[in-house]
Amino acid sequence: MRIAGRGLVDRGASVGFRFDGREHVGFAGDTLASALLAGGTRLFGRSFKYHRPRGVMTAGSEEPNALVTVGQGAASIPNVRATMQEIFPGLDAKSQNRWPSLGFDAMQVNDLLSPFFSAGFYYKTFMWPRAFWERLYEPAIRRAAGLGALSGKHNEDAYEKAFAFCDLLVIGSGPAGLMAALTAARAGADVILAEEDARMGGRLLAETEEVGGKPGHAWASEVLAELGAMANVRLMTRTTVTGAYDGGTFGALERVGLHLANTPADLPRECFWRIVARRAILASGAHERQIAFPMNDRPGIMTAGAVRAYLNRWGVAAGRRVAIFGNNDDAHRTARDLVSAGVEVAALIDVRDDAPQPAGYRLIAGGQVTGTRGRLGLREITVATSSGEERIEVDCLAVSGGWNPALHLTCHMNGRPAWDETIAAFVPKPGMVPGLTACGAAAGTMTTAAALAEGRRAAEAALSDLGVAAKAVDLPQAENGGTRIRAFWEVTEGKGRAWLDFANDVTTKDVRLAAQENYRSVEHMKRYTTQGMAPDQGKNSNIAALAVLADATGRGIPETGTTTFRPPYVPVSIAAMGAGGQGAGFAP
Repeated sequence: MRIAGRGLVDRGASVGFRFDGREHVGFAGDTLASALLAGGTRLFGRSFKYHRPRGVMTAGSEEPNALVTVGQGAASIPNVRATMQEIFPGLDAKSQNRWPSLGFDAMQVNDLLSPFFSAGFYYKTFMWPRAFWERLYEPAIRRAAGLGALSGKHNEDAYEKAFAFCDLLVIGSGPAGLMAALTAARAGADVILAEEDARMGGRLLAETEEVGGKPGHAWASEVLAELGAMANVRLMTRTTVTGAYDGGTFGALERVGLHLANTPADLPRECFWRIVARRAILASGAHERQIAFPMNDRPGIMTAGAVRAYLNRWGVAAGRRVAIFGNNDDAHRTARDLVSAGVEVAALIDVRDDAPQPAGYRLIAGGQVTGTRGRLGLREITVATSSGEERIEVDCLAVSGGWNPALHLTCHMNGRPAWDETIAAFVPKPGMVPGLTACGAAAGTMTTAAALAEGRRAAEAALSDLGVAAKAVDLPQAENGGTRIRAFWEVTEGKGRAWLDFANDVTTKDVRLAAQENYRSVEHMKRYTTQGMAPDQGKNSNIAALAVLADATGRGIPETGTTTFRPPYVPVSIAAMGAGGQGAGFAP
């Protein structure tokens, strides 16, 4: 549902596209996810193992559910995140991993057989008769598994490799990244600012807060206009930095022609960059995480920050009647924005007894969501309150379990992050990648004013290392209120499975079973359950899974540790990595 007066899309430029053969209309600036949500679509796909219905959960590259195939024939691309795919005239997208249709998937019978498909089932079943494995069991499992499918045809599209060199690479264009780039650019350093989104501004595009006395997105536009006019600055949108390597080398994937209806002959579909930077700043923000509770995987259950992003950036209400479930103050920001936009907020369920008292919406302090109902989409939630149990009719539930710094690149050279109790998340340690400094939310700093200050400090430190004199850059006024959080990972009341990894169908029960069978190492648990092994790499779910494993083994989260972060940060096509090579010269 579109909300009048909200969003940054161009409502004067309608764009027609198709999803599963049906015609839809969005606006210039929409993603496939935002345009479909605006039109009332809630069901986007099916899960990997049980083929359960899946809807959009996030608004970025961390999306685990809404994976689609874009294009036709040899040019089709599987496993494209609907949250990242821009719509264009003639876009043809299809849902995946279902037969005969998305609404009725015959393979959902797997869900009824879920007791036989628990964690590690492939080590315990299909063992006899031995000769059946290669002839029957393995082929059947492979046919049933998977998400998108390759066309099997030769792709005639062009791909390229390219190289770039700079004094400072800034990764991410939120408040910290923009401040870092501006500080370095004004000092005369050669700067590359890389942003995976189609539009720069980071989280400022999704919030209503002001920076420098104006809307955050307007301040970002002013800074970007200044940077764009400088000869020593390269702005790279649609460019995801995918890996950090030795010698200040970074890999990056640029989506060059994937947003165009007709790609010009001189443009590639994608370009894989090798960027060599004397210094780098990671300002990649943070990913919001879910809370595990019974039946928390229905379409319509999203992260609270995503609900806010669709409202404020794309002018889309994710539901007509919304509830919010959280353990931190940021969840209340979503409720306030929805109320100000005229969207009905049924209740905010806060697990904290001392939650801040709101104005304009109902607060259930000390409550927990203990169940949900709805076949192909959320219809109702069950809430445990101090006075008993209550059922609330909603079509959207916004969940905020806290935010995880997007620190992946800092760990690509075998570094291990440190646990920060104040935000209940892992944060990067200094020096894990030589020459790379994290700042802003990527370093665990969750307020805009502090992120701006950190971005400037990080740039000044990099300039000092480079022997370049920094010039004074004033910090704009910005929001500086802290956000309190109570570490809360799992609702243990209620009936039904509680999902952790939504793409791979990993539940809290699976993690506890792994611990019971002595897979106590986080690396063993990951492989035994497939937690965090889907295309999203567990960006939303890994920390909650670690918390469940820690609880099951009687350890703390720091003692339990985290899995190894490896490149690439997002999936990269082999064609882009090996561009220009043929035969023996094809070397991704």
